[in-house]
Amino acid sequence: MRKVYHKITQISGSVITVEAEDIPYGTLAEVTSGEEQDTSLGQVIRLNGKEVSIQVFAGSRGVATNSKVRFLGRPMEVSTSENLMGRIFTGSGYPRDDGPAVQDDMVGIAGPSVNPSRRIIPNKMIRTGIPMIDVFNSLVESQKLPIFSVPGEPYNQVLARIAMQAEVDTILIGGIGLKYDDYLFFRNTLEQHGALSKAIMFVHTAADPTVEGLSVPDLALAVAESYAVNGKRVLVLLTDMTNYCDALKEVAITMEQIPSNRGYPGDLYTQLAQRYEKAVDFEGSGSITTLAVTTMPGDDVTHPVPDNTGYITEGQFYLRNGRIEPFGSLSRLKQQVNADTREDHRAIMDTMIRLYASCRESEEKQAMGFRMSPWDEKVLKYGKLFEQRMMDLRVNIPLEEALDLGWKTLAECFEKHETGIKTDLLNKFWPDNT
Repeated sequence: MRKVYHKITQISGSVITVEAEDIPYGTLAEVTSGEEQDTSLGQVIRLNGKEVSIQVFAGSRGVATNSKVRFLGRPMEVSTSENLMGRIFTGSGYPRDDGPAVQDDMVGIAGPSVNPSRRIIPNKMIRTGIPMIDVFNSLVESQKLPIFSVPGEPYNQVLARIAMQAEVDTILIGGIGLKYDDYLFFRNTLEQHGALSKAIMFVHTAADPTVEGLSVPDLALAVAESYAVNGKRVLVLLTDMTNYCDALKEVAITMEQIPSNRGYPGDLYTQLAQRYEKAVDFEGSGSITTLAVTTMPGDDVTHPVPDNTGYITEGQFYLRNGRIEPFGSLSRLKQQVNADTREDHRAIMDTMIRLYASCRESEEKQAMGFRMSPWDEKVLKYGKLFEQRMMDLRVNIPLEEALDLGWKTLAECFEKHETGIKTDLLNKFWPDNT
């Protein structure tokens, strides 16, 4: 029987402080208040002598100084059972889909990441059916990549498409501060396309207590790690990590911590790195790959959240004007896989981006009223086709078909010798009917 504490010395926002001894950091606590004996779950987030600060996931509303606090003696846990497949849970791990609770194979969340010396070099591609990813910035197993965007861009639609089409065994979706419409969009889209059966969702909506969103990445990654150890190729999709960081900021202000840049806590980098570094490829087993949306307030990439994220991750996708931008987007591990897909992959990737850069230059000349040369006319025509056939997110084709479409686009706009591609590749892949 665990001891019950009755004296709460301070209530500040979602954090309460109680006097207790020998309480480990990170321990779960039950806070019972009111005549109806309402119980909320919380977690120890600071120890200062006998003062133990507890973050109450549901908020401290209704909690009084005489409420009862009972420490459970264990960190927050989540089930890693196969029965999670197709299920939807809250940010506290409770069923959101009205299904039964799952209590089998419980493991603690927020554990350490895999020792770098035990990792293997990523060498397998994850196909998504999106040309701007598959052809130009290939997603690699065990990679950690953010999608930098601004509010209002269709980043959740992009994640849903990836969830439906990615060639992996299991999808973990973690929603932080989602609008209810976005939550319904994810659920309904996956259901309609038959992808929910291989997905697990942990969803914190904007209507839920803010601090509850802090556990969403840890819940999703703990399940992903267990599945990966047992041989599953797991893709973790998180949206939106800026909401996660804002929740960290709110708790830090409540705890009266000394703020860093723009009020964010000084350990923001560490908090992000602890989550992103869970991405790993286990030798002889499965893998964890992480794609996480990071919205940039004011489209400012120097904002603390994207700025810190860029030092941790292995590239980024920029989503602007409803398209993944070719300039600025980068997958630093793509060279590990795109030489093994098809022999013309790198040539198409490099050539099409180079010619699209020439198109942008010609567009600037045209906007300033300069005379257009025959070459300018060619690259302007090419640029329009490139945007329609490659950059448009509605395009949904396999990698090989996208490469063939790249050759077709080049042949419609240029002569062979104008592309700068090696002769042996031109002889093998250049379309004969142009």
